[in-house]
Amino acid sequence: MQWFQKEFKLPSYPRGFHLITDLVLDNCPEIQNIEKGLCHIFIKHTSASLTINENADPTVRTDFESHLNKIVPENAPYYIHTYEGPDDMPAHIKASLMGASVQVPISNGRLNLGIWQGIYLCEHRNRASVRKLVVTIFGI
Repeated sequence: MQWFQKEFKLPSYPRGFHLITDLVLDNCPEIQNIEKGLCHIFIKHTSASLTINENADPTVRTDFESHLNKIVPENAPYYIHTYEGPDDMPAHIKASLMGASVQVPISNGRLNLGIWQGIYLCEHRNRASVRKLVVTIFGI
């Protein structure tokens, strides 16, 4: 069994949903050494999240953002945690709803995603800082 773990920074992204599959692959060439295994990707932040979804049509990204904004609106009168602005508490709620990690099988040295699947950074802040990922790869 082989184990690899890497932490790296993503560039700053504006609010929204951004495909990062290629960035994960570029930063983790060790995936090519795994015949059968798993790739676990974890984001070290409480106001951004990760998900896997369609990688072809960019309108999916827009629809994700629009729908989450309806579910978790800014400026709700009952929010108390607003120290960093109106997007502060909604960003935390969205991050919890979407999740802080994803797992992808590795087969024959490649991420075994479906043909239309990609890994997304879900940026929930208007002015986000650099985000850090921890990627753990293990397998044979």
